[in-house]
Amino acid sequence: MTVQQQGTGASSDRAKHWHSIDWVRCHREVRRLQARIVKATQNGKHGKVKALQWLLTHSFSGKALAVKRVTGNRGKRTPGVDGVTWSTPGAKLRAVLSLKRRGYRPRPLRRIYIPKADGEKMRPLGIPCMVDRAWQALHLLALEPVAETTADPNSYGFRSARSTHDAIERCFEVLAKADRAQWILEADIRSCFDEISHDWLVANVPMDKAILRRWLKAGYLHNRVFHSTEAGTPQGGIVSPTLMNLTLDGLERTLQAKFHRGERNASKINIIRYADDFVITGVTREVLVDEVWPVVEQFLAERGLLLSPEKTRVTHIGEGFDFLGMNVRKYDGKLLIKPADTSVQRFLRKLRDVVKGNATARQDWLIRKLNPLIQGWANYYRHIVSKRIFSKVSRAIWLCLWRWARRRHPNKGARWVRQKYFRTVDARHWVFGTETGKKLSTGKLELLTLYDIASSPIRRHRKIKAAANPFDLQWESYFEQRLGLAMLDSLKGRIRLIRLWLNQERACPVCHQMITKSSGWRLFHLERVVDGGTDASRNLVMLHPDCHRIARGRRVSVVKPAPEMGL
Repeated sequence: MTVQQQGTGASSDRAKHWHSIDWVRCHREVRRLQARIVKATQNGKHGKVKALQWLLTHSFSGKALAVKRVTGNRGKRTPGVDGVTWSTPGAKLRAVLSLKRRGYRPRPLRRIYIPKADGEKMRPLGIPCMVDRAWQALHLLALEPVAETTADPNSYGFRSARSTHDAIERCFEVLAKADRAQWILEADIRSCFDEISHDWLVANVPMDKAILRRWLKAGYLHNRVFHSTEAGTPQGGIVSPTLMNLTLDGLERTLQAKFHRGERNASKINIIRYADDFVITGVTREVLVDEVWPVVEQFLAERGLLLSPEKTRVTHIGEGFDFLGMNVRKYDGKLLIKPADTSVQRFLRKLRDVVKGNATARQDWLIRKLNPLIQGWANYYRHIVSKRIFSKVSRAIWLCLWRWARRRHPNKGARWVRQKYFRTVDARHWVFGTETGKKLSTGKLELLTLYDIASSPIRRHRKIKAAANPFDLQWESYFEQRLGLAMLDSLKGRIRLIRLWLNQERACPVCHQMITKSSGWRLFHLERVVDGGTDASRNLVMLHPDCHRIARGRRVSVVKPAPEMGL
């Protein structure tokens, strides 16, 4: 697929307008430099890594992609202490041209607090200014290839193409069989983001030391009062998760060096880490308490971190443990992974709050509000033993909606309420749904129904290979295949969209990067509807959300290739 840009004669480094930037060239140049950084890191050429990082962070392409990221994510409208956001094309281009290292001084963070998952405690977030976010995104482009190359094999949090499901699959691998470890050390690091040693970060993180030191010492403002920062990296910064991963990387290699003898692992020590949450398996309780625990404490102490004595404990697999919202436990020797009870109750509380908060809302509006919540929760837990839980949750949702409907009509009988709010669809009765008023091609009214969580299929997750590196060119085809399968799964049953995606060779015609489930997509009309364009497939293309905004700004014309079959 090719893109013809109206008024784009200049190269990306001489762009006169935000919409005239050659994004294909930007991605290609950054990708090439990242691949070279990976190769230099693998060969131990640290001086070359530093030189390549300097080239990337001083390139127009890197700066443009950094600004594009911070102006296209969810926090693009959230200002820092200066109250500035970049919402216009002119402001974005000026931001790209203003990213110069000389004279750069980060501003203090804007401190806010959000509730933690338990709803009781509050989590501090530091909101950087837009310019500081752009600088972090720029240096992250150069830092991530190094972090991915040197990362622990079984670290899964805040890493490209890895997820909680990969971590849970790893738990299954090391615990499922009868000859595997029976004891687990559940570790909890006390205030990990807030306590990381600044001296350790500056000495060990492979990036521009002066820039890193300025970020760490920027401080924060809370209630208009300045607070200095002597330790930690703020939650809310783009680069903070990678800094935290680099801090904890090496723990797995430390344990292997002490407890593994070549291919032998007599103590059955294995670690599965997701960000700052990790579990370690062991053959006996004594091995974990007397040998592993001190090693972990010493490793963390060098980085200014401590284990929480209240939350760190050793558990037998027969009792089970909760990890990433899932319960891992053996029942009579068989390992079953289910949604954790606390996660189920938290989800139902959230759902009931939504229903109670919309006591007078229209039924179709409530369904549209609930469906993304229910489907998203089902998608997260559909890779484990969840069928029975899904049925129980479905029953709880039905009871909640039945009470909602009865409260709206206290003077009506149950039969009348059922006929108004519930439908029969195929063999399913008591389906919460309503007609939208839109006629289908068959002449019938469109029926909007609540997502049926009980019918969600259970499908085993395919774990990512431990050595896979998304910045290494030798793994490119592996990730393309993996992301393609995930995209096809997300479009299952939507044949028209699948054909459209395949006809585009699975790529966005604006930036030529792959459209994936995680990247998201939007449909773009080649000929605008107001100009007579239709919703026919020949008038539609799939674009990334941010590329959709760019396309609308410059009205690209897309030359679509002949349809191709298959992947």
